[in-house]
Amino acid sequence: MTVVLNVLLKLSLLMVFIKPLVDGRYWHSSKKSKSGSNEHLVTSLPGQPSVTFRHYAGYVTVNEQNGRALFYWFYEATNLADEKPLVLWLNGGPGCSSVGYGATQEIGPFLVDMDGRALKFNPFSWNTEANMLFLESPIGVGFSYSNTSSDYDILGDDFTANDAYAFLQKWFLNFPSYRNRPFYIAGESYAGKYVPELAEIIHDKNKDPSLLVDLRGILLGNPETCDAEDWKGMVDYAWSHAVVSDETHEIIKQTCDFYSNNTWSNSNCTGAVEELLSQYKEIDIYSLYTSVCIGNSSGSSDKSAHTLITSKSSISKMMPRVMGGYDPCLDDYARSYYNRHDVQRALHVISQETKSSVRNWSICNMTVFDSWSDSKGSVLPIYKKLISEGLRIWVYSGDTDGRVPVLSTRYSLSLLGLPIKASWRPWYYQKQVGGWFQEYHGLTFATFRGAGHAVPIFKPGESLAFLAAFLAGGSLPSRRS
Repeated sequence: MTVVLNVLLKLSLLMVFIKPLVDGRYWHSSKKSKSGSNEHLVTSLPGQPSVTFRHYAGYVTVNEQNGRALFYWFYEATNLADEKPLVLWLNGGPGCSSVGYGATQEIGPFLVDMDGRALKFNPFSWNTEANMLFLESPIGVGFSYSNTSSDYDILGDDFTANDAYAFLQKWFLNFPSYRNRPFYIAGESYAGKYVPELAEIIHDKNKDPSLLVDLRGILLGNPETCDAEDWKGMVDYAWSHAVVSDETHEIIKQTCDFYSNNTWSNSNCTGAVEELLSQYKEIDIYSLYTSVCIGNSSGSSDKSAHTLITSKSSISKMMPRVMGGYDPCLDDYARSYYNRHDVQRALHVISQETKSSVRNWSICNMTVFDSWSDSKGSVLPIYKKLISEGLRIWVYSGDTDGRVPVLSTRYSLSLLGLPIKASWRPWYYQKQVGGWFQEYHGLTFATFRGAGHAVPIFKPGESLAFLAAFLAGGSLPSRRS
């Protein structure tokens, strides 16, 4: 595919501008992460509710020579932590933070309150079912960094997967009791590429017994999977949900061949796609039926965070998302909280002993996004490989997401040609239909009724029940009970 198409197909489109890091792309630190996990124990996180489980945060150096270090936040399970599996969660972008999204807004135990000063306890946190590890990856995302500027020029899928694998191996040295735990990787959005790519490396490297990771499966939410099918699904979904006209939809169908290297040289195609994107600018593409964040309601001084993109360049520089959801201003709260000096000291981002300056944290880094150099057009070949090896693969879609909609995922998965094990039917949560699902030989696909792109924001209870079923290796409840 052309460079333009690769750029177009990264998780991005959001019509809301996210301010890139200012003077914060490179962070030079002479202090290395210490190997003992107790050095990373979080003991005084500002505004934290009282909890009985331990959590850890800090850096793992993945490349000593270049000074490349990734930031993580790890939460032990709320109970029976020694018996429960380990789940790694990744967000996408590329360039967006798993701490800012996954841990802070979706599935972590602490959700940032509206004023950016306090934390609320999340009763539906996924650490009730598993030990949860959140990773800011690759370098340049969140607090993760490199002291070698040339590292930022080679960011891409393979670079990210290899660094994530190096992180895991070194993290297990700090937390050896988790080395032999059942291990799962989960993520959403552009992590639809990160997750299977990392899983493939783990599978291949497991041939060396000293590197063995007990990978059991992967869990993917509204994932980018196959670029061409993702595009087709986005177009058809926009039309079927009355976002674009019959005429615009027909022009795209007639003039856009998303499998072609030359599709974006067709002016009729690009014009019609620009019209589709312009309509989505009026709403939240990631959550069709909820409000957008208007003005500066959170009190953040960064007003540019909600400036609409109106130029035609949006088609080739589609932006990472600002989260939709019941509260569309969630990003502002996270930005306020993680840029506090006392918070960064508590998370071991800056030294407790010195008056280090605050590290400039952003929920998405546009420099990373714009410089992405390697994006696989499809990860379906990896799916086939992992399925043949018996790994558990569950894929889910919030059905009110317009960016990686349910149609995109259905179109992509259909290319696998998997035989059906159990036919399409509803699944239930608290006697109500949570969505629909179908079980194939090798894969389960499910929808979440009424959920946007970041499903746990909209359906926290259902998401937790879904995770529990996934980890148990059974099936979703298909009867009211």
